[in-house]
Amino acid sequence: MKMVAVVTEDFRFFYGAVRCLKEKGQPFISQGFGDPLPLNVELVLTTEGERKRFHGRRVIANDDPKQAVKTAMAVLQGGTFNRLVVGVDPGPRPGVAILGDGKVLLADTVLSPEEVCPLVKDYLSLVSTNELVLRVGHGDHTNRDRVVNSLWDITCNIEMVDETSTTKSTDRSDADAAITIARSRGQLLPFRPLVRPTPGELREIQRQSRIMSHGAVTISTALARKVALGTIDLEQAIEKQKGKRVSEGDSGE
Repeated sequence: MKMVAVVTEDFRFFYGAVRCLKEKGQPFISQGFGDPLPLNVELVLTTEGERKRFHGRRVIANDDPKQAVKTAMAVLQGGTFNRLVVGVDPGPRPGVAILGDGKVLLADTVLSPEEVCPLVKDYLSLVSTNELVLRVGHGDHTNRDRVVNSLWDITCNIEMVDETSTTKSTDRSDADAAITIARSRGQLLPFRPLVRPTPGELREIQRQSRIMSHGAVTISTALARKVALGTIDLEQAIEKQKGKRVSEGDSGE
């Protein structure tokens, strides 16, 4: 069986990756950065910040140890495909599925629309394919367009799938939805979309800021727009709003 190496100085990542590898029965070794890697090591798992410390090795870098292991297990299934299809169920935490010649290689959720691109790039750096197709569900326009924009320079084959034509189920996970989207034909996008959050979306983000801050602050519309565009997260926006209030209070004394 192919060997995986866990090489990191991040204890949280290390223990999470080791636990997942043991659960899946995947052989692995753990080593320090100064130790030579055995020739039978197929993949190295590490964090995003430590990726640059490797040269000439197949590396999966992800700060989420579970996601790193899932990607590794998918890559170890095979390395050459005639066609890879990436399906995305858009949302604040998108579902992502990767199909290789019709077989589901990976199906999971990620923490934000911007995390879809690193996942796909990592996978593409470790396998080869003659064709790459991205299929994204038509719902949740803002998060959908954030995903499409992040992947626009990777492939020109980006299709939008009408999710109303796919089978709906109340107990279907986002990852399952992504598989369905990947298996459904869509309309080829002719141009890169602009991300345009609606007023309703901005108000909802402001509402969420009140909930997260326990009623302490409501972030401004400008900050809500930055959250919607993915340039900052909600926690950062709340801290910026608090800092603005403090600054205004100081200037008024």
